[in-house]
Amino acid sequence: MASTVLQQMKDFIARERLAGPEDRILLAVSGGSDSMTLADLFGQAGLQFAVAHCNFQLRGEDSLRDENFVREYCRRAAVPCYVIRFDTAAYAREHRLSIQESARTLRYEWFEHLRCQEGYDLIATAHHRTDHVETLLLNFFKGSGIHGLHGILAKNGRIIRPMLFLSKTEVWQYVEARGIAYVDDVSNDSLKYKRNFLRHRVVPLLEEGFPGVEDRLAASIARYREAGELYDQAVAGYKKQLLTLKGDEAWIPVAALKQVRPLATVTYEVLRPWGFSALQCIQVVSMLEGPVGKTVASSTHRLIRDRAWLIITPLDTPRQTYRVIEAGESSVVVPEGTLTLGEADAAGYCLPSDPSVAAVDARELETPLVLRRWKQGDYFYPLGMRKKKKLSRFFIDEKVPLHRKQQLWVLVSGERVVWIVGMRLDDRFKVTPATRRIVEFAFAAAGTP
Repeated sequence: MASTVLQQMKDFIARERLAGPEDRILLAVSGGSDSMTLADLFGQAGLQFAVAHCNFQLRGEDSLRDENFVREYCRRAAVPCYVIRFDTAAYAREHRLSIQESARTLRYEWFEHLRCQEGYDLIATAHHRTDHVETLLLNFFKGSGIHGLHGILAKNGRIIRPMLFLSKTEVWQYVEARGIAYVDDVSNDSLKYKRNFLRHRVVPLLEEGFPGVEDRLAASIARYREAGELYDQAVAGYKKQLLTLKGDEAWIPVAALKQVRPLATVTYEVLRPWGFSALQCIQVVSMLEGPVGKTVASSTHRLIRDRAWLIITPLDTPRQTYRVIEAGESSVVVPEGTLTLGEADAAGYCLPSDPSVAAVDARELETPLVLRRWKQGDYFYPLGMRKKKKLSRFFIDEKVPLHRKQQLWVLVSGERVVWIVGMRLDDRFKVTPATRRIVEFAFAAAGTP
């Protein structure tokens, strides 16, 4: 059985194009059965990997036990080991987040920082097919819409999930067959967490009534994802038809909106980027036939019913528009995500093809750098071009949706735009044969699983 699973993982990695033999991979290991299974598979497959362990200091001696277990495994297996301890409870209080949300944020921010700092190519987590299906059900029950039916992506930027082909039952079988040592996390049995309630109460009932339901749901996720792509294409068409951006305002023609079908869904998708909820969008639909002057407010914007238009304007509360990056900083968090940076030697460096990553000649940078919102009048020299172009024209040529423009950041050195974050590097900062040191910037959007 064990050799079959190993081959299945190799086939899955190749089929999904998750990693190549030259990639150095940072493996997230908690010490539980799932992550120890993935570590065992990686070791057998001969992949280049190191272990990263987070001690969230939430379970007293058990947290320390898990940390020591992972350290000892790495010592015996001669695998590089990185460990960090977080005051997760304090972080949760400070940021007004749940413990689970705090742990997830801390974990992924550190993984990405470590990946950049130590020169790894990818981050691997031990999510399996049962996690995949549980995520689908969680999102479905929370009413997250069609995008929540995608489950967990096999690859999301630098993060890969090489075990999505395995069910939890198959993981247990592999652990038994290989005699893999692991540690138990008793919090996995606590029903106060929604995922555990699904895992221990709901899914067994579903399996009892509908044998094989996990396999069928897992097979359906791919179809849901394709349906989501069609949905996104349709929504993009409606946004292009309905939205007109005027400075920091968005205008929607009432007459045109009233003609679309399905009205409630299109209204929600058009307004969602400005923070309006599904319930508020139902209010907006009722306002289409009502008197002028009515308003609805999200946490960041106000919608006004004018005679012929719905007008979306920012609230008076200021939003973050400017962030100085001092020398020595390795990450910056903004509402849309996290920018990380790290240095590398140019020798042997492989230029990134992912638009969320930019490699820059270190000699061209002036510190401190600035991360800010783009503004009218900004220009740059798009990579591969010697002629400057205004960012506003670049966005038009690239067909950037209006709402997306409002979310974009630019990285600035001195007075020069270095990078339209997540889109295009300035040609003046590119890596050349004369480059000796490289600064790599990577942007991870908020909400990454």
